[in-house]
Amino acid sequence: MRLNEKLLIALAFASLAVACVQSKQVRLATAYWDATYKSVVLKDGVLEKEGDAYGFFNDSLSTTGWGVLELRAGYGITTETDEVTYFLAGYLEGFLTADQIYDNYHNMYPQLIGDSKTLKLVKDFMNKQDNWTRQQVKLNKESPFWRHVGFLVAQVDGLQAGVAHWAKTQGRTPLSLFAVQFLNGVGDLLDLIPALIPGARPSLEHYREPPMGHCSALIKMLPGFEDLLFAHSSWYTYAATMRIYKHWDFNIHESSAATGKMSFSSYPGFLVSLDDFYLLGSGLMMTQTTNSVFNSSLFSLIKPDSLFAWQRVRLAHNLARTGEEWAETFSKFNSGTYNNQYMVVDMSRVSLGKELKDGALTVVEQIPGLVEYSDQTPALRRGHWPSYNVPFHAEIYKRSGYPEMREKHGDDFSYDLCPRAKIFRRDHGNVNDLDSLKYIMRYNDYKNDPYSQGNPCKTICCRNDLKEEKPSPGGCYDTKVTDFGRARKFIAEALNGPTTQGGLPPFSWERFNSTAHQGLPHVYNFTFVTMQPVLFTP
Repeated sequence: MRLNEKLLIALAFASLAVACVQSKQVRLATAYWDATYKSVVLKDGVLEKEGDAYGFFNDSLSTTGWGVLELRAGYGITTETDEVTYFLAGYLEGFLTADQIYDNYHNMYPQLIGDSKTLKLVKDFMNKQDNWTRQQVKLNKESPFWRHVGFLVAQVDGLQAGVAHWAKTQGRTPLSLFAVQFLNGVGDLLDLIPALIPGARPSLEHYREPPMGHCSALIKMLPGFEDLLFAHSSWYTYAATMRIYKHWDFNIHESSAATGKMSFSSYPGFLVSLDDFYLLGSGLMMTQTTNSVFNSSLFSLIKPDSLFAWQRVRLAHNLARTGEEWAETFSKFNSGTYNNQYMVVDMSRVSLGKELKDGALTVVEQIPGLVEYSDQTPALRRGHWPSYNVPFHAEIYKRSGYPEMREKHGDDFSYDLCPRAKIFRRDHGNVNDLDSLKYIMRYNDYKNDPYSQGNPCKTICCRNDLKEEKPSPGGCYDTKVTDFGRARKFIAEALNGPTTQGGLPPFSWERFNSTAHQGLPHVYNFTFVTMQPVLFTP
């Protein structure tokens, strides 16, 4: 470790100790592995860099809109294996954020599980998928791919154990393994539940516009290649605004690992971003927007002997050093659930002011039975890559059923002519720095913009709660932005809450109290917060 890095970590430890004394919202903990008894020795309230895992959680959701979690694992003297490192990282995260995990589960469960039939089918599928996954790990011990799958399994088990440790100290019932799997599988459940229960999703005749997508994204290259800007705004239920920004630094000895460092927007109990918005130690950045699958016949391809999207995203992060490697890793054992367009930027192929080498931007799209990817660096050279919940690749677009939907219901289902495509095409030229990037990603002028047609969701940052007919607490509820230089240092800026741009009123739960929102702010009127790790450096 370099001297300046040692100094930075020492200063971070000192500042965190002071913060912990001054504020009850900062929690510290250190975990040691007892090799003799194969158990965890946890020290609550202390940060010891000799520990096998250590970190802190700043419960600042109510003041800034974001909690912040930072963990380091695998640097202690007693850590036995990478599997133990992942288990301890999960354990520490579970312990530090358990209170928020309970709230998040309470809020998200009714959003997806409506009755006992759904619960039984989801539990049965997840149990089969988990058993198959663990069996493959045991049968393929010589495979680097499956060893990394084993690390993820260990992290899930550690998370559950850490929550159970906290629950015991509070006299609460521990969360089940299913609860942990449910939280991590929220994205996958958006497709799994309609596959298991055909009536869970409205028939095509009920769609007059695309269902509320999950996200808008923009990757912008300035005209002289002066800078690369990277942004994402999440769309989903406002019940999902229990946010935690996470910084992980895992010391992995497995030679196939591309990195153990990442910073990303996330949620309590999630070992994945879900949004997604990642800055990786490998030099890759990744984000995504979700695509709909209107061709329900594809759901017959969804089987439990596969890996969920959240697992394959993490595996690709662990193993890939290029966008193409990321796509190839992600393509393996496709579950056909959480069908997204992923955008992977390889910063090693970006020379500011000079050139973008091929492979700088890889676009990956998934549906049941197919993962397709391509190098879209030429589009980035021309200025921007937008993403807005409509498939780009022709075969993905066709198989998903979008042509039929466009024929019946118009250009809202067109890749080129849907409202957000037109708005991004019109306005991306105004984006030249982080402030203008924030502006476009929070943009909602639905009352005046002709492309919005008076609809508060036909725009970059949706406000479904402002619809005159059938308003609901959902839409665009956050934004994350960074640029090339900041991304290399794991720095981003993030805002939690529906947009108030152009004088729109801050969202309040007052009108929607029947929706579970335990532990969430009553009113959302936050500003951007800088996210940067303090326990590790690039």
